[in-house]
Amino acid sequence: MHIKQKKSRFTAISIIIPAIIFLIFCMVIYPKDVFDASKTGISAWWNIVFPALLPFFISSELLMNYGVVQFMGVLLEPVMRPVFNLPGAASFVMAVGYSSGFPISASLTARLRKDRLCTKFEAERLMCFTNNASPLFMLVAVGVGMFGNPRLGVIIALVHYAANLMLGLLLRFYQTNDPEFIPRIERKDNILRRAFLEMHTVTQTNPLHFGKVLGSAISSSINKLLLIGGFVIIFSVIIRVTALTGIMSLITATLGIVLKPFGFSNAAVSALGQGFFEMTLGTKAVSEAVSVPLLHKAAAASIILGWSGLSVLAQVAAMIGETDLQMKLFVISRVFHGCLAGVICFIMFSLKPVLTWLAEPAAVMLYSGHPVSWWFSLCLSCRLCLYTLTIWFFTAMLIYIFRTFSIFRMHI
Repeated sequence: MHIKQKKSRFTAISIIIPAIIFLIFCMVIYPKDVFDASKTGISAWWNIVFPALLPFFISSELLMNYGVVQFMGVLLEPVMRPVFNLPGAASFVMAVGYSSGFPISASLTARLRKDRLCTKFEAERLMCFTNNASPLFMLVAVGVGMFGNPRLGVIIALVHYAANLMLGLLLRFYQTNDPEFIPRIERKDNILRRAFLEMHTVTQTNPLHFGKVLGSAISSSINKLLLIGGFVIIFSVIIRVTALTGIMSLITATLGIVLKPFGFSNAAVSALGQGFFEMTLGTKAVSEAVSVPLLHKAAAASIILGWSGLSVLAQVAAMIGETDLQMKLFVISRVFHGCLAGVICFIMFSLKPVLTWLAEPAAVMLYSGHPVSWWFSLCLSCRLCLYTLTIWFFTAMLIYIFRTFSIFRMHI
């Protein structure tokens, strides 16, 4: 096994080093193109990624430091375990992942794993179906900004989340014989009291002043966002270089052979080639494709968002780098998610009510004719974060009330 690991490491290095040298060589040959690509990457990160993810990163760090995750984990264990075969603490990652965007759920999953709140296999399963494209990105950037059709943005978002939820339900059967898993004894005591005790234990073991905790949360969040920004910029450069050197044409030709039976045009396949590297540029290319049916545009955008791009895969790998989690299952799940999203999109477009709804003139949306500002993105993201945590809290309270009522009824 050790010899195999050495061979695989040597193979990876023998591919990576020539690729880096080739990239540097292209930077020297095409300095202006590389500079323009870097500016495009910085603009996308600063105007879209940074304001969309900052509130989620900071609030998540604060909630985990004060034991709120453990509190909600105890309350939501009765739902997460039978449905997804995951601990209750995973509900926090799921809530934030479905309301924010790549790659925050990978960061939170890594934190759960470090704190021993989940097993290795549970963390790998959780990471696979909670890494989503941001609803802000799908509804505003893709639906309104790129396609000029807010209703299409809703369809794409529904397809994206439906595919990921189905993936989560299927993954509950992966590695059921988990050696780390210790079954919890079903207890009939007051679950709310137990949740508060769990939260109190965490706060007692980490008795830091709020200012210190807040400063640490902001510092950690900014560092992670800078890391994400670096990936966005470098992959923006890589996409431009592959286009200039003809590598993108080879990838497009390969994808064309695979997708030809499904009727995708050359323009849609070309957009999928860009989406293989980075989803934002890929979805933008899909929306700008000429003479491509709306069905194929929506399906191609769904596939790209499901796959998420090599850029996101690299970001996730960086987020879990300090843990024992592996990327193999995550990469497979991204391929499966992309394919499943494409199939669901085709099914939805075959439904007459959906086509009728899309054909109706949509109401003019605020900001639909203007680029979304940094401040607007930040405010919308903050509201989304607040709504998510509120819904999450009330869900836990409803479960507590239901359990309490069931126990009371049983005693009667």
